Amino acid sequence: MQLRTLLASLLLSSQALHAADHDIVIYGGTCSAIIAAVQAKKMGKSVIVVSPDKHLGGLSSGGLGFTDTGNKAVIGGLSRDFYHRVWQHYDKDSAWVQQKKSEYGGKGQGTPAMDGANRTMWIFEPHVAEQIFEDYVKEFGLEVVRDEWLDRAKGVKKDGDKITSITTLSGKTYAGKMFIDATYEGDLMAAAGVDYHVGREAQSVYDEKWNGVQVGVLHHGHHFGSMNISPYVVPGDPKSGVLPHINTEPVGEYGSGDKKVQAYCFRMCLTNDPANRIPFAKPEGYDPKEFELLVRVFDKGWKDVFHKFDPIPNHKTDTNNHGPFSTDNIGRNWDYPEASYERRREIIAEHERYQKGWLYFIANDPRVPAEIQKEMQTWGLPKDEFKDNGNWSHQLYIREARRMIGAYVMTENELLKKRPTPDSVGMGSYGIDSHNIQRYITPEGFVQNEGDIGVSTKGPYEIAYGSLVPKKGQGSNLLVPVAMSASHIAYGSIRMEPVFMILGQSAATAAVMAMDAGIPVQDVPYEQLKTQILKDGQILHFDGPTSMRGIDPKSLKGIVMDDTEAKVTGSWHESGAAKSFIGDGYTHDSNAKDGKSSLRFEPKLTKPGKYRLMLAAPPNSNRASNAPVEVQYAGGVKKLKVDLKSPKAAEGVHWIDLGEYECGNDTAITISNEGTDGYVVVDGARWLPVED
Repeated sequence: MQLRTLLASLLLSSQALHAADHDIVIYGGTCSAIIAAVQAKKMGKSVIVVSPDKHLGGLSSGGLGFTDTGNKAVIGGLSRDFYHRVWQHYDKDSAWVQQKKSEYGGKGQGTPAMDGANRTMWIFEPHVAEQIFEDYVKEFGLEVVRDEWLDRAKGVKKDGDKITSITTLSGKTYAGKMFIDATYEGDLMAAAGVDYHVGREAQSVYDEKWNGVQVGVLHHGHHFGSMNISPYVVPGDPKSGVLPHINTEPVGEYGSGDKKVQAYCFRMCLTNDPANRIPFAKPEGYDPKEFELLVRVFDKGWKDVFHKFDPIPNHKTDTNNHGPFSTDNIGRNWDYPEASYERRREIIAEHERYQKGWLYFIANDPRVPAEIQKEMQTWGLPKDEFKDNGNWSHQLYIREARRMIGAYVMTENELLKKRPTPDSVGMGSYGIDSHNIQRYITPEGFVQNEGDIGVSTKGPYEIAYGSLVPKKGQGSNLLVPVAMSASHIAYGSIRMEPVFMILGQSAATAAVMAMDAGIPVQDVPYEQLKTQILKDGQILHFDGPTSMRGIDPKSLKGIVMDDTEAKVTGSWHESGAAKSFIGDGYTHDSNAKDGKSSLRFEPKLTKPGKYRLMLAAPPNSNRASNAPVEVQYAGGVKKLKVDLKSPKAAEGVHWIDLGEYECGNDTAITISNEGTDGYVVVDGARWLPVED
């Protein structure tokens, strides 16, 4: 018995000594994990990536090829190197198998004026991204073990607040001096006893405007708006039962917190190349009744199914959720963050079944409008992607799960620059973006979505080092660059793949410094960290234009007022999704059509005279064709109905000509949403002297 115990002890000691050769242990197979490993290796440290995934890169290689970037000028370091390698791949003629390079037209390929060493490409096929991550592994000699799942119950060993080793379900132990949790779920962080949050905080927790339940807020076209669609099996009859995918529980009060998370989906890679296309098959468990709500949306005239079939090279797409009933499986993932591995696999399988059913339904059900069905039948799964997974992505889009409550919590106040961010270790710039969280029944008896929101950050923002590390006493050798410390609404912007790579590199740099100095990660001297991060090409501060698509109103002829200078009545919301706009974004009414919202522009004219008056509005097919406008001029008031769908472009702005008027100092333009048939979107107003 003693001999057996001694042998077991020696075996464990041998395993620990072998594993202790790794200075840094990274848990996760995401893009952040691989970039962190590269950085650690470049700084001369031994590192191992313990990946539960067989495929490396997370969502970056799992279908999200139409990169969410915001301002690309703040993406530096190894993150930018990844997108440079994408450009290098597509710069070769051999990369264009199903499509000519010239046909694709250079979309997403950076600035042609740049030399080859600085060129980037932000749009790519899944297999290309995965190969680049594998190239990193080979080039830097990274040690990667795959299909190794952390024993979340008893697999984290600590000495005080210091992690000494992690053990996977297979029984393998990995000891190290520093640990990085680079999973979407924050599994290592949670198992290590670090504080975290799941769901939305109430607005009062961090003094935020956009957190919490957003009932009544309709920011995007991902709501049912005023369609007035019945949620019941027999329309208008509650006794007939509720259709699938609708929550019958109370939606919650505006601004309150909950434990619910925004919807997940697969970022589907599809193709319309007949030679590379596999037609959509009927998934096991398919039930057309599951899509009755979509039929009712179609019956209301909605046809925007293909709006987010974003084209990537070789006649493929990165297909994302769009509209009130789309690829997001709303409300079916609330238990995912804390769920067992088995339950998570069930949730992932349900999402796959749902989305495959959505595709099959649109392509085959006779109730689908003919033109939509005909178009969907031209699409299918690509034969040359995800070959070992039935041509279906291996990575569900975990938009958020656990979020650490760390030494510093990033909130909307830092992103909106309402207060300064301490100790920047990277930057983000994508708009604050949450997908829908629940589908509910309104008091009026209609179905509605809740939780989808989009708010401009008005330019890049800094991310605090404290948001990557636990509170003191909870983990002195742990960094968390993915399930990092942020409120729900702030994470809605930070959670972009380029940012995860940025934070992974910074986390690895800090880990090396803490290890070399023999200090907790919370005590890494920021100035030294900053010096190294900047040396490695990261961007920590930005003084350029707040938006690369924004146009300075002072650069335009005449007297130009941005939408932010208008007098506001009612509820208006910010956006910055258009290709160009005045200032930092533009304003819209969320398609409310209630007549309660108006914007009034009152300029200060340098002199009275004849002016041509104009409104600026980024075009889209979902805009109002009958927006009421009142022009106040020297001769009185003129009432107009303007079409916002297709204004004319000039000077990078889309203008609607309101005509010529004699104007004095009391001139004004007022636009409202009374009786409108679409979104009222306003970017600004202009008074152009007629002689100009």
